[in-house]
Amino acid sequence: MGKIICITGASTGIGLSTALKFAKEGWTVYAGTRNLERDQELYRKVDNLKFVELEVTKPESIGRVIDQIEQEQGTLDVLFCNAGFGYLRALGQAPMEEVHRVFDTNVYGVMHTIRAALPLLRKTGYGHIVATSSVGGLVGQPMNEIYCASKFALEGLLESMATYYKPQFNIDISLLEPGAIATEFNKTVLGHIADTGGILEDEYKPVLDAYRATFLQRNTEPQTADSVAEVMWDLVHMEVKPLRIRTSEQAEKFVSRKVSTDPTGLEGVLSTRKIQLNL
Repeated sequence: MGKIICITGASTGIGLSTALKFAKEGWTVYAGTRNLERDQELYRKVDNLKFVELEVTKPESIGRVIDQIEQEQGTLDVLFCNAGFGYLRALGQAPMEEVHRVFDTNVYGVMHTIRAALPLLRKTGYGHIVATSSVGGLVGQPMNEIYCASKFALEGLLESMATYYKPQFNIDISLLEPGAIATEFNKTVLGHIADTGGILEDEYKPVLDAYRATFLQRNTEPQTADSVAEVMWDLVHMEVKPLRIRTSEQAEKFVSRKVSTDPTGLEGVLSTRKIQLNL
């Protein structure tokens, strides 16, 4: 039997590229989307690819997908919690409902997804949980405090799980940490700013202007979603799965000061496991 992967946020970007890559390689892919009819029509000729309606902020939606996988496959090899989005506003600017929306998807959505899939992964007897984090989950950045806070929370969640999921449940835990992805900043992040009142003429504008200028200078050739999918493919086939993996040299360089003593995060996990669980 071929291997099974479930991917959230699979209608665009990293999620879609990963879905297409794994389907091409013969895996059965359950690709979560909020645009089911559109994506089923667009990719109807792709073998092994099953788009499923999935909204990570609605636990009942996730539960239905996991139930479907269990009924059709009986097992799940990889859970890829990829759904998430960027948010570029200062805390002093952001309406709290938008802050909640970021955390609902980037943090609570991952929690909902893992909680739903864990019984099937435990029944399977093995598995690999991967979540898309960011270099912003390791390094705070100007005007990104809300987004970075959500990714810092995600990092803490999975790092804590990694201290015992492998010895207790035989489930590996990994964080995928991209830097800038092609088209994402202009189409998604700046698009969201436009949809929520545009660039505000306030005391934060000089900071935002400087950030945007340096971002575009630093990311003249941002990484493609397809190349991240290749990293994801390599990750799930590693004999020893890292806790953290950056997806490009640029991302690695950006976080180098934070991760220089423990690039993969495994040393810290093993140390904590020994100190607190005597394992």
